[in-house]
Amino acid sequence: MTVPATIRAFIFDLDGVITDTAELQYRSWQRLADEEGLPFTRQDNEALRSVPRRESLRRLLKGKVVDEDTAQAWMKRKNDYYLALLDSDPPEMLPGIGELLAEASAAGIKRAVASASRNAFIVLQKLNALDMFDVIADASSVVHSKPAPDLLLWTAGRLNVSPQSAVVFEDAEAGVQAALVGGFRVIGIGNAGVDQAHIVLPNTEGLRLEALLERLNRL
Repeated sequence: MTVPATIRAFIFDLDGVITDTAELQYRSWQRLADEEGLPFTRQDNEALRSVPRRESLRRLLKGKVVDEDTAQAWMKRKNDYYLALLDSDPPEMLPGIGELLAEASAAGIKRAVASASRNAFIVLQKLNALDMFDVIADASSVVHSKPAPDLLLWTAGRLNVSPQSAVVFEDAEAGVQAALVGGFRVIGIGNAGVDQAHIVLPNTEGLRLEALLERLNRL
């Protein structure tokens, strides 16, 4: 297989692309919301995809004002709930991703994770996937996370590739917008506001490098 010179790296979001911890995230936020008497639904949880923890809390509060000490304590409590769920219900890699990563590695395409989650390393460790990536970036890597392009640009810099030669895989509107603003080609996964991506796929099943490159080359 010949990889076009214009494609040198794949940059993956974590939740919803490599694995799906949406249910664990929902249960963690739901527990906090129930304890504090805040309304929170599964639809609300969808709006937190690829959104940093502080912004997620702001959306959860829906206009309710709390002081910063309280906000920090609530975020820590929620994260403790999430980490406990990771231990009791470890995530699995989504179908097709392991095969795509192996094919990309064999073809000499660099691979990275760029996640708004500060738990990216922990989740990848649970998946036994740390050594599958050349770079792992999370919300602590930059000041402004998605939908700002900073995290993706920082990741591309660490990979030593230009945005134009990297392809981003995202499942959320915030991530797609970050990729587009940063000048990346972007593949949207699912149906949660990813319709502006260059290529949209219903899920990760059946992802294969050759077919993906053919579609990318037609852009």
